[in-house]
Amino acid sequence: AAPPVVYVLKAEDGVGDGYVMGHVGGETLARRILRDAEFDAVRPRLAFQCGEAMARIHATDVSGIAALKLVDGPAQLAQYRERYAAYDQPKPVFELAFAWLKERLGPPRKATLVHADFRNGNIMVHPQTGLAAVLDWELAHLGDPLEDLAWICVNSWRFGLTGKAAGGFGSVEELLAGYVAAGGHAYTPDEVKVWEVFGTLKWGIMCMSMYEAFRTGYDRSVERAAIGRRSSETEIDLVNLLIG
Repeated sequence: AAPPVVYVLKAEDGVGDGYVMGHVGGETLARRILRDAEFDAVRPRLAFQCGEAMARIHATDVSGIAALKLVDGPAQLAQYRERYAAYDQPKPVFELAFAWLKERLGPPRKATLVHADFRNGNIMVHPQTGLAAVLDWELAHLGDPLEDLAWICVNSWRFGLTGKAAGGFGSVEELLAGYVAAGGHAYTPDEVKVWEVFGTLKWGIMCMSMYEAFRTGYDRSVERAAIGRRSSETEIDLVNLLIG
């Protein structure tokens, strides 16, 4: 589900590179999608629809698209380990997560197109039809399809509704059922959990990056400082995932 591209800019248009997209109606704010009565009718089937959308993304033919690079689990783990070490802010729970993932996060069964940021905030939901569009594709790459399935399950993207693992609106089982119904592989919740641990660790380190931008003066916005503090939330989430 995506807004249709209706026109690609030409050099003679004189406004640079770009394209025009069709309008899609819906809402992206998680607070409204998860809590407003307007979305009560579609919320129960939203996890299933997200699973269907991911399966279609992962079935995309990417042959001949040289711009898409393979970035699998082990490569990302090494990348975030290096970034974490550079900040010199030791977090024992992060160390535990790195050790746990090193034993479990392997190469993908099959590399596919991965959206890489499929979560609340980047999906548009219509109050009558449910999932209307998947937005924000700038992180797309070739990788493990489990990355998408797990990212929407990271607790930070449930926006307080922690009991519903898939985005705060459904279960992992519903998400996986939609994935299989649209032709995706039959993954298990345990396989998703490995990538959920990675996604939680990844977001925690991204929060550290936000703080570093504030601390060094690169970006002194209140937003950077506020998001930087959220690394502590991911520490709690990792304790719950790894220890219980």
